[in-house]
Amino acid sequence: MKDKESILIVDDEEEFRESLKVMLKDHYKIFTAEKNQTALNIIEGNKINVVLLSFDTSKAEGVNFVRRIKEVNEEIDVVLVSYLGILRSLPGYLRLGVTLCATRPTEESHFISFLQEVFIKQRFQKEIEHIHSEAKERHRFGQIISKDKKMREIFDIIKEVASTSTTILITGESGTGKELVARAIHYQGNRKDKPFVVVNCGAIPSELMESELFGYEKGAFTGAQARTLGKFEHSNGGTLFLDEVSALRLDLQSKLLRALQEKQIQRIGSNKTINLDVRVIAATNIDLEKEVKGNRFRSDLYFRLSVVPIHLPPLRKRKNDIPLLAQFFLETYNKHHNKKIEGFSPNALATLCTYSWPGNVRELQNLVERLVVLSRQDKLITLSNLPIELFMDGKQNAQEVEEIRDDELGLTKIKEGFEKRFILQTLEKTNWNQTEAAKILKIHRNTLVKKLTRLKIRDNVQSVNGEK
Repeated sequence: MKDKESILIVDDEEEFRESLKVMLKDHYKIFTAEKNQTALNIIEGNKINVVLLSFDTSKAEGVNFVRRIKEVNEEIDVVLVSYLGILRSLPGYLRLGVTLCATRPTEESHFISFLQEVFIKQRFQKEIEHIHSEAKERHRFGQIISKDKKMREIFDIIKEVASTSTTILITGESGTGKELVARAIHYQGNRKDKPFVVVNCGAIPSELMESELFGYEKGAFTGAQARTLGKFEHSNGGTLFLDEVSALRLDLQSKLLRALQEKQIQRIGSNKTINLDVRVIAATNIDLEKEVKGNRFRSDLYFRLSVVPIHLPPLRKRKNDIPLLAQFFLETYNKHHNKKIEGFSPNALATLCTYSWPGNVRELQNLVERLVVLSRQDKLITLSNLPIELFMDGKQNAQEVEEIRDDELGLTKIKEGFEKRFILQTLEKTNWNQTEAAKILKIHRNTLVKKLTRLKIRDNVQSVNGEK
């Protein structure tokens, strides 16, 4: 069982200390101290998460005591629950990172909810700090950063095939990093000192593709004023990366197949055969098996390319990588644009993790660069900095989105919003059948009913098959 988070209550009134202890002991591990030195001794000898202080803040020793707490352990969150003299010395406390609770905790439910928010933000801050350390070589393979299980399996495949000459087919949605994987394969292998040549088959007009790949002799066609080498010859000894290979015409697919099988090419306008040592890696975001069935892609070429297939999962299926990648891109563009943004607020990071990222890693990278470039301060990126489309993933309206962004609501509120939209979408898919929706959500039906009540969507549920 996970250890309870610990709270140290510091106050010179025994009655107040004990009342707080009784209130919180079922939720947290509680320590108490009457004097500052006793509190410091407890902090030095125990793992304390939060210190609750209650004293007259107008006295100078208050700020000094908070400073000493931070010197012993800067990760401790200090919560000020006193209101005496607060306006006079508040700036001094805020500069030390004190969290403010302006009135004494007389209402148990409100105070416990307040503390839960403190601990949630503390956990997110620790996660952010953990991300800083994780964005090192342990989760990097070349230019690729991931701690996702499937991606780690891909890293193992890269290690196995890097020093071979086997053809490889990389599939995945746009923006998942197919070229990065191809480069990792090349630079991890024995061809790393030879050329890595990229051809985007979808960006070059089909009538020019043959000369682009195989080159041509002088006079081979109108405008061929000199012998020109193709990409195959430029990549001799190294790697030729054919991106969007599905865009090749059928006749060029045939010539590519011949080049792969025979390891030879002929320039346009020449009968001379040129022997080559080229490792070919192809990539596509199209389902080539469907293309083969539709006679739009040669089956023999498909099997020749996919000797070793690698499929990259979309970013929405590797959510744990989002904080890691976001922080990496933030640090990258901080250096590039001479900025000093520290990171993302917990709420902003949570929003990034709930977005579906149709453009995958490339979309996240472009967004972080935009946020860095447009930032006018050197602190945190908050909800108000994020573009509205990140909040429009569900069916919420623009007004709801603006309320979230403007108010910088607590993390719990944001989670409730996304949970509500997800439940509503599931209910709509099942024609508001609660039993079927609960199965999809992998929760008990009674749990779903409680959630409907808590999220205030119970009145929307229609009667279906006798259910309400």
